[in-house]
Amino acid sequence: MTTPPDPASTWAAFTHDPRAKANSGLRAGDADREVVFRVLGDAYADGRLTREEHDERASRLPAARTFGELRPLLEDLVPTTPAPADRHGALVTAGPDELRRLAVREWESDRRSAILAFIGPTLITWAVWLATCFGDGGFEPYFPWPLIVMTATGFHLVRTLVAREELVREEVQRLERRQAKALRNRGRRR
Repeated sequence: MTTPPDPASTWAAFTHDPRAKANSGLRAGDADREVVFRVLGDAYADGRLTREEHDERASRLPAARTFGELRPLLEDLVPTTPAPADRHGALVTAGPDELRRLAVREWESDRRSAILAFIGPTLITWAVWLATCFGDGGFEPYFPWPLIVMTATGFHLVRTLVAREELVREEVQRLERRQAKALRNRGRRR
């Protein structure tokens, strides 16, 4: 009796994840059909498929041209939990436009962080300054030291806002390097 297939390794054995809707229309290769054939054989050996069920599915296998046609052959044999939302998986199949969208999304996140990193310390330091300006004689302002905090945090905010295209371009290059590495790693596993 063989061990039931590990869902993660079974789905990872395909050149593209058949569970992802975006891949359902893509053409499957011989290696992808071989993965299905191996799972069918294991299921028959385990007694999860009868001989007739195995033969019926195996006879449909050569005619399966797309990943969408392969998935139904496995759905009751390997858990089809949703394809992982792992960035590496999406990164491998991402085109230049998608990489740019991911980079812009990252810049927008950086912009939000820079705004919050400016507003939070600014409000806190001005509140402390204002509270310490009141003494026995009433309101006695002194050196406005919160301007130093505003300058330091404002520099990062201004750089993030002004250098948008440069930061997006750098992020696209970083994503391209990660994509190339993920593709190399995927090639080694096969």
